[in-house]
Amino acid sequence: MNNDSQALRPHVDRLAGHHILVTGAASGLGLAIARRIVAEGARVAICDLDAAGAEAAAETLGDMAIAIPLDVTSEGDWQRCCDQVRSQWGRLDGVVNNAGITTMGSIEELDVADLRHELEVDVIGVFLGCKAGIALMKTTGGSIVNMSSAAGLKADPDLVGYNSAKAAVTMMTKSVALHCARSAYGIRCNSVHPGIIRTPIVDKVLSQVEDPEATLAAFLSVHPIGRMGTPEDIAAITAYLLSDESRFATGAAFSIDGGMTAL
Repeated sequence: MNNDSQALRPHVDRLAGHHILVTGAASGLGLAIARRIVAEGARVAICDLDAAGAEAAAETLGDMAIAIPLDVTSEGDWQRCCDQVRSQWGRLDGVVNNAGITTMGSIEELDVADLRHELEVDVIGVFLGCKAGIALMKTTGGSIVNMSSAAGLKADPDLVGYNSAKAAVTMMTKSVALHCARSAYGIRCNSVHPGIIRTPIVDKVLSQVEDPEATLAAFLSVHPIGRMGTPEDIAAITAYLLSDESRFATGAAFSIDGGMTAL
């Protein structure tokens, strides 16, 4: 086993007894996170707009997973989701607000309709997820992990909508963390800021540009470490933030980006 594989080995039973909700978990980064936390002993709610995909993903994880259809932009869906969690588990210990989209475009290119959609999914979706997490965990404590991005810390001229959305998530996370600390809920809230991770979202971005090969080369070049990230890289830090090992971490932004924001 090489050093990278050794470092990414799950900490068996670190999350034993935990019940965790992950949005956008039918595929890509969300599914990698779900697999990681199940490997560490947690039960997971696979929440996704793709109901069939969520069911299929949950089946691969056996009796440690349940599937819940969820449009993260819908207050009604979040209420139904919370009701199901209470009914099946009786408690919740963690929320991972992972669902998101990436829309390419500069300030002159991006349509206002596309910007609104970006903000609805990436900002309103996280806002509602934080509210739901607090409602379910305020008497027992827990951890909220919001998936931001290196783009929430470093601007790109062709990502005006995505930069705006992920920057909002960064500051929302800090505000939520301070509120929960002031209220003595025992709920921590942190953001994770991945670099470019090779997931279906990256493939969708590549399909939107005129020269996918040049764009892919550019994606690689912005990481001093010399590669794009993997979903497993992000799943590892997320599992840590959900665990009691990170009990003193709240309101923090964790950059897992191969050195991108250090440039």
